[in-house]
Amino acid sequence: MKNIFRKYHRLIATIFCLPLFFTAVTGISIAIADTWLHQEELAGFLIAVHTLQIFKLDAIVPVLNGLGLIGLVATGASMTGLFAKRRQPKRMEERP
Repeated sequence: MKNIFRKYHRLIATIFCLPLFFTAVTGISIAIADTWLHQEELAGFLIAVHTLQIFKLDAIVPVLNGLGLIGLVATGASMTGLFAKRRQPKRMEERP
């Protein structure tokens, strides 16, 4: 069963690698531009890039990123073995 989840996890990670990386980098850039550099205009532009408003994709990209993250968390958590049934150790029966 782990191999099936590993296959899906690899597929989801391959598909969502660049969009999630892009979201993380632009999000960090917004924080740096606004808080540290006090560049409100640059931060506003970065928000438009971060949410992909410049391509009119601001309604769909957060949903896709969220679904991708949920898929990665679900498949990753299932591979950890935290939810697997514990096997009972075989008991040595006493023979009379």
